[in-house]
Amino acid sequence: YSCVSSIIEDLIARKIFNNRGDETIEVDVITTGGFGRVGAPAGKSRGKAEVSYYPQGGVEQAIKKIDDLIAPELAGLNADFQQEIDDTLHEIDGTSDFKNIGGNTAFAISLANAEAAANSHGLLLFQFLGGSSANTLPYPLGNCISGGQHARGKAPSIQEYLALPHGAESFLEAQTANTLIHKRIGDSLKKKITSFNGGKSDEGAWIANVTTDDAFEIMARTCEEVGNELDFECGFGIDVAASSFWKPKEQKYMYENGDKKRDTAEQLEYMLELIEKYHLTYIEDPFHEDDFDSFAELTRKSKNCLICGDDLFTTNTERLNNGIKINAGNAIIIKVNQIGTLTDAAETIEMAQRNGYDAVVSHRSGDTCDWHIAHLAVAYKCPVIKTGVVEGARIAKLNELIRIEHFLGSRAKMAALNVC
Repeated sequence: YSCVSSIIEDLIARKIFNNRGDETIEVDVITTGGFGRVGAPAGKSRGKAEVSYYPQGGVEQAIKKIDDLIAPELAGLNADFQQEIDDTLHEIDGTSDFKNIGGNTAFAISLANAEAAANSHGLLLFQFLGGSSANTLPYPLGNCISGGQHARGKAPSIQEYLALPHGAESFLEAQTANTLIHKRIGDSLKKKITSFNGGKSDEGAWIANVTTDDAFEIMARTCEEVGNELDFECGFGIDVAASSFWKPKEQKYMYENGDKKRDTAEQLEYMLELIEKYHLTYIEDPFHEDDFDSFAELTRKSKNCLICGDDLFTTNTERLNNGIKINAGNAIIIKVNQIGTLTDAAETIEMAQRNGYDAVVSHRSGDTCDWHIAHLAVAYKCPVIKTGVVEGARIAKLNELIRIEHFLGSRAKMAALNVC
């Protein structure tokens, strides 16, 4: 694709706000014939192996580093050569975890560069990154009930209850199912809990004082009802986010305000029970972030369920490689800002796919109306995108996938999932 119109002329950085009202960075990359703009997200439950979000001094300092340090280095380079741009960011930073310039700074520049390159050639981002074979749409994995660190009060310890309409024949059909499931669950919670006031988490999922068991029953019933109505299978899954309630001193998982405690063996049995009882199609982070062995055992003992690592892998090839060696999990969350650059994330996706892992491109709980991950899911043939159901920052990405599907027309097809 290389051409003169892709030469970087300038980088412009500014402070914006994410859906939580927290400050974040947005970067414009301007080339001779194109333009790219990306805002960085922020997670609430973060894996300890994630890169540093910002240098000391926060967003203000990150903007200063772009103006003084990064923009002069990148000006004159060709945006078409993504790896060169990303290598330059690593060189400028000089640390292993972007402590100097910030992982979100690197993320926003890297992705904005890719968009500017695509724009310079009159292409959409997924076309530029994925070429003519990029025509598969991911299934939307939608958060419907929030617990854990995403909730308040007496919500369940399990962080997310997620709809996965894997029987849908188009993305639009799948997203229609998720919106219906989300609405019906709201109605069910109103009927069940007199104090329920329609509260939602950062991701737009319902927050209610329900027990873990009640949340499972409501999800199972609603997904089955909607699946029957639409005449395709709507499965569901959970993000346990087990690191957030693992107590290393006690070697126990502490559930629901300390009412229930489970050691590692009991946690494994509990996960297997849930898979069997509710026919779960997806479990994310069922154990704490360093328990590769339990991930491997659950993967070995479970059937037709994606066992997905987020905190376990943090989009990191080294950590993924540790998992591959012992078959820990069969799916991986991809969050570009966990690792810093598009090149780093693409390498992780390729390693996952070579080894039979499903890649799940994901938002962060604190997100902007940035839509780029929708294009990444299509470009890199990722079979699942995890990005909520209805909240503004989520709908921006989901509507973009509807547009991509419409643009592809008869060429569009749904991705193949390993387990469903």
